[in-house]
Amino acid sequence: MTTLVTGAAGFIGAYTCRALQARGERVVGLDNYNDYYDPQLKRDRVAALCPDVDIRDIGLTDRDGMAALFEELQPTRVVHLAAQAGVRYSLTHPHAYVDSNLVGFVNLVELCRHHGVRHLVYASSSSVYGDSATPPFSEDQRIDQPRSLYAATKAANELIAHTYAHLYGLRSTGLRFFTVYGAWGRPDMAPVLFSRAVWAGRPIEVFNFGRMRRDFTFIDDIVAGVLGALDSQPQEALHEVFNLGNHTPVELEHFIAVIGQAAGKPVEKIYKPMQPGDMVETMADTARAHAAFGFEPATAIETGLPQVVQWCQDYFGERA
Repeated sequence: MTTLVTGAAGFIGAYTCRALQARGERVVGLDNYNDYYDPQLKRDRVAALCPDVDIRDIGLTDRDGMAALFEELQPTRVVHLAAQAGVRYSLTHPHAYVDSNLVGFVNLVELCRHHGVRHLVYASSSSVYGDSATPPFSEDQRIDQPRSLYAATKAANELIAHTYAHLYGLRSTGLRFFTVYGAWGRPDMAPVLFSRAVWAGRPIEVFNFGRMRRDFTFIDDIVAGVLGALDSQPQEALHEVFNLGNHTPVELEHFIAVIGQAAGKPVEKIYKPMQPGDMVETMADTARAHAAFGFEPATAIETGLPQVVQWCQDYFGERA
């Protein structure tokens, strides 16, 4: 059996490849190393986490390249983690989200359908809950009032996957990730952005004047959830959606304080109003994932965040 992991050079993708390979599975990755953030970081991440995984340089919108890859590999399972990420970037680069998250997703599910893939596990996002949800966010809550185009494309992925399960019997599982962090994380997200700023003595921009809470979820817990979902037995419904979060929202001010303590440096903060597209609070109800495949996150930010701070110093050094 071959498991194909898309977005294999990405943050969650590289850790997932490593975990699958450690179990002795045949893993092939796909990534186009785009320049949303430094492609060298992606290559360094792969070299550090999964250097022996075969990763093909193909984009989701390359229909011929994708078709040739599926024809060659005949993957049994697909873990789809490739996407154009970022809420704020979607405000200025909408076409990148349509191309990758909509056109690319349809290309992928079509290939899964025609090549008899047994299980597609794909990344959704806590952003889909938007304005209509009340913490803790449960999978039964509405997702029809997104706050960004990014969130709208992720909600659309869930609808497309549901349709393909209904029409063609393609078993698929959507995972709504809640603010994933860890060493080798994305440089556009707060854990790395703030850590680098503290090391360099730069001020941190704190939006909504610090009145925000996030369900920060450590990468090891997320990967355990991805593998648990991938290995889970088929249920009556061929398409299911699960939250993967820490179920413990953290005040933004406390989050920043932990970074400063781990770095042993003072933190200068610049308070700003809320940014368009952001959510004030996220909190995952993980009961459904726990019941289905034993998902049980165990890493507090006091344990996980110092690892990010140290990695930023080790990797970026004076470039922080």
